[in-house]
Amino acid sequence: MPKSKRDKKVSLTKTAKKGLELKQNLIEELRKCVDTYKYLFIFSVANMRNSKLKDIRNAWKHSRMFFGKNKVMMVALGRSPSDEYKDNLHQVSKKLRGEVGLLFTDRTKEEVNEWFTKYTEMDYARAGNKATFTVNLDPGPLEQFPHSMEPQLRQLGLPTALKRGVVTLLSDYEVCKEGDLLTPEQARILKLFGYEMAEFKVTIKYMWDAHSGRFHQMGDDLPESASESAEESEDDDDDS
Repeated sequence: MPKSKRDKKVSLTKTAKKGLELKQNLIEELRKCVDTYKYLFIFSVANMRNSKLKDIRNAWKHSRMFFGKNKVMMVALGRSPSDEYKDNLHQVSKKLRGEVGLLFTDRTKEEVNEWFTKYTEMDYARAGNKATFTVNLDPGPLEQFPHSMEPQLRQLGLPTALKRGVVTLLSDYEVCKEGDLLTPEQARILKLFGYEMAEFKVTIKYMWDAHSGRFHQMGDDLPESASESAEESEDDDDDS
């Protein structure tokens, strides 16, 4: 009788070893970047989208970006003056909380600040996001949807029916009010009707100068209370 694939044993030691190697490689990459580039910037991300971050990485191929694995980055840079890789890098580690990342570059702070200040992309809001404006739907035919979509729309709470094979909204419907915390159903309806409310934005917060070792704030300070769990919650999208 052939062995079931389910019976295949996975060596936890091997898995742990691979994870350790990946972390060690990341530490080495980070320290190499510290030695290579003139400046290190800490950035925060609002309404994180991997596809949007990838676009930025493509635009900044001359530099290196790291996002995720905050605790490993802290080990690489050093958590205190006694174990920091270079002067004042422990100040960088202190700010690695929540959805933040590192940008290593030779571009000046003026160039970096100008580019990221201008860069913003809209996307569909997700459940838990705040509605940025009120959305009301008027009754009438919804010809953008095939008839097969009608049950799904009704399941989302919309007062719909098929009239002569056309999906039709039977009465006024308020999807959301400005300031509402969106439910999964509201977020889905907004996406189906093409309403984008989430602004993907990268904000430069701090800068470290490799030559002088100086660390200083550029934007509003990051909240000290950012949750520890968020540090490892990002996708393993560590560097460009």
